[in-house]
Amino acid sequence: MSYNIAIDGPAGAGKSTIAKKVARNLDFIYVDTGAMYRAIALYLLRNQVKTENEERISHFAKLANVELTYINGEQQVILNGENVSGFIRTEQVGNMASVAAKNEDVRAQLLDLQRNLAQRENVIMDGRDIGTHVLPNADLKIYLTASSKVRANRRYRELQEKGMECNLEEIEQDIITRDKQDMERKIAPLKQAEDALLLDSSDMTIQEVVDKIVVLYHENCGR
Repeated sequence: MSYNIAIDGPAGAGKSTIAKKVARNLDFIYVDTGAMYRAIALYLLRNQVKTENEERISHFAKLANVELTYINGEQQVILNGENVSGFIRTEQVGNMASVAAKNEDVRAQLLDLQRNLAQRENVIMDGRDIGTHVLPNADLKIYLTASSKVRANRRYRELQEKGMECNLEEIEQDIITRDKQDMERKIAPLKQAEDALLLDSSDMTIQEVVDKIVVLYHENCGR
């Protein structure tokens, strides 16, 4: 029987980084649902779909076939046969993904893939609505967050290390805007599940958060 860990939280909280490390520690499969939405967002941007055009978002989303594969233990995101893992982490794609995630057709298309994988394998899955909607019966649920200032600073350092020009205030404003979009969307909004454990990583290192989740897992499953 599979064991599922759900990690939810706002943009920039470190969900993906931490989930990957926990997955390696526990020998689980890591499922980055945000990357799946970003792949569809990339497809929408490539087809010059406007954020306000729900009908075209639905149309093009249905033409986007998103798959997950693993190479040397690393998740790869395949969009219509193309590995787009290196193209989906820009701010533009992230903002479009936040818009696309509000679309019912986009969410329905990805939901079956996510749930089927969780039924077959021990997975740790992160996103905005994993514990509340995608995997409501997950064995362990974590709501991971941090202040908007801390999240903006993390993103700022990440972009600087890549040699990209960026503005800290603009990054924080983007984060605040995305939080509002995610929390106010009609379909599966971002919120803490009633049975999720709150982890604020503002004053924690990545390893401290990873260690805490591993301890919670062992306490929860008695291993």
